[in-house]
Amino acid sequence: MSGRIPWPVPEPHLPSGVHPALAAATRAATDAFRAAREAYDRAELAEKVQVGADGTPTMRLDILVDTAIAEVVNAHRINLLSEELGHIDNGSAVTLVTDPVDGTANAASGVPLSAFAGVIAVDGVPTEALTSWLDTGRCWHTVAGRPSPYRTNGRTELDGAAVSLLRPQAHIADAWWRVATRAARIRILSTSCLEAVLVAEGSTDAFADAGSDTHRIVDLAAAMVTVPAAGGAVIDVHGRPLEIDPDLTRRWSGVVAATPRLAEELAETIRGTEDR
Repeated sequence: MSGRIPWPVPEPHLPSGVHPALAAATRAATDAFRAAREAYDRAELAEKVQVGADGTPTMRLDILVDTAIAEVVNAHRINLLSEELGHIDNGSAVTLVTDPVDGTANAASGVPLSAFAGVIAVDGVPTEALTSWLDTGRCWHTVAGRPSPYRTNGRTELDGAAVSLLRPQAHIADAWWRVATRAARIRILSTSCLEAVLVAEGSTDAFADAGSDTHRIVDLAAAMVTVPAAGGAVIDVHGRPLEIDPDLTRRWSGVVAATPRLAEELAETIRGTEDR
């Protein structure tokens, strides 16, 4: 893997009415993503340059984008909770919860499946979400309590469904295979935030971590606003509450589905407790 990624990064197609700080953070993330691609080759983008707030190694691309977002939240005097920089407390009731580049391995390699995802949380309650597909500029925006422009496809059964999963791992192989043998189609896109909005808009039926406890709250926060408003559900495989928490070492196995019934059936299948 070598060379720079040649295609241009477009501006995000932001809808009207986005919270000013969220809109500014989306633009800043896009600009930093574009600048990083212009300045660094694939190997440099993927180089592990530090350890993130969640305790895992951080790629250069992640930290460049997250630093640009931090400048926005400081200018707006709100707080930040991000995958790489962690919690920045500016004494505000408002926090921007963000995954600066969801799907960094894709982005650094040149696979055009990565996203910026941001949520405005007020006193810990997520109220507004925006996911921006960095390689296309397409955006999904939802405000809690308002009619959603998206609708899931309403699927209620796992048998025959189209399901996206995190990659299979040895310790969850049985759970992963239980889902795969019941679904009609399995995809591994390696970008949780994009996979969640595809559920929200009805393009696919569900997305899940098959019990590996890989998800941090920044991976799921945007889905927690966008998917329920579209008629779907976001839960944890083991029933643990999804909470905006500055402790990024906490992990979940997220399930995002077109309906609450499908979400529960998928979680039961992963746990091996389904009644067949």
